[in-house]
Amino acid sequence: MAKIVNSWNEWDPLKRVIVGRPEGTNIPAPEPAWWYHRPEGGYPLGSFGPFPQEMYDKANEQMDNFVKMMEKRGIIVDRVVIHPAMHDRRAVSTPDWTQLNQHGVNNVRDVFLPVGNEIMEATTCRRSRWYEYLNLRPLFEQYFKEDPEFLWTAAPKPRLTDESYEKNFYYYFENVWSDEEKRKRLHEWKFQLTEKEPLWDAADAARFGKDIFWQCSVVTNRSGMDWLKRYFGAKGIRIHPVLFDNNYHPWHIDVNLLPLRPGLAVYNPEWHPITEEAVKLLKMNDWELIPAAKPMYVHKNKCYLTGLYEGTSWISMNTFSLGPNTVCVEAHETAYIEQLDKLGFEVIPVPYEAVIPFGGALHCTTLDVYREGACEDYFPKQIPGY
Repeated sequence: MAKIVNSWNEWDPLKRVIVGRPEGTNIPAPEPAWWYHRPEGGYPLGSFGPFPQEMYDKANEQMDNFVKMMEKRGIIVDRVVIHPAMHDRRAVSTPDWTQLNQHGVNNVRDVFLPVGNEIMEATTCRRSRWYEYLNLRPLFEQYFKEDPEFLWTAAPKPRLTDESYEKNFYYYFENVWSDEEKRKRLHEWKFQLTEKEPLWDAADAARFGKDIFWQCSVVTNRSGMDWLKRYFGAKGIRIHPVLFDNNYHPWHIDVNLLPLRPGLAVYNPEWHPITEEAVKLLKMNDWELIPAAKPMYVHKNKCYLTGLYEGTSWISMNTFSLGPNTVCVEAHETAYIEQLDKLGFEVIPVPYEAVIPFGGALHCTTLDVYREGACEDYFPKQIPGY
């Protein structure tokens, strides 16, 4: 029987990957975990619904081209099987709440975490994403039947009652708090989530073999970080919390810090890491930490989950490695492409600007199921207690 699942880091040679789909993605209905205000696209605060069909069509075209490129290189690409509930945009519920639509399954990185021969379904903190795991269940069932070493696990499903959220957080964030108050809350890792239950998104993880750097964010709370440390610590995997000086609302690590090959990681110079232990740990183990080139492409999306309307975005950092010397970069980010070329990478420009409005770029929309390589210790020198 074949070995299907093996993925310890972000850079080893890629052999198999899951890619999401933009179909079914929505501007989500209001929920306590998130506010979406997109008046330019016809969805002012409180309204919700699908994107224009031409946006789905263009995103599909670019994503299909990305898939074909990887397949030509001999990489097996599995595509998400969208659940009917997401196709017909029905409301979903649990005994505790009802959510009027779902987020989508374009960004498989957000909810699923591969570590070695294991893929874990994350808790998530958004009701609109509570059932997102159903879209990948057919693939995981296949892997489980075909790979006798595959460990298919799920973190405890949260209840996501109102007790899991700080009351009126987004009202105060948008209308009351000053920049100084927002920055203070950022540095205190104090956002819309309470500590009622463990909550975390998988896309807050940057995997370095035996070590995982995990972002303290609006979608990972302290209880979630504690749960991760306990679970992976029992397996010999070290979790390192890291906070970034973000735009007051940090969301997923792959626009802040991403390792590209052993000994080299790039970071966002505008949202740099402020956890001193994280920087020290990298440097004391001879990792070079390089500021990424500034984004170039000006997004002009009226409907979007990620990617600014009339502006550049650090989603430019959201790259995907096919190997330790080969990296896929959004084709319009010419400054970043030039920077990586000078660092000795084979850079593959991938047009992806039409996919980005659906919530993420190349790293977000991929889940690297199999990379050649074993669990290596890239940080033999450790900081006690970190």
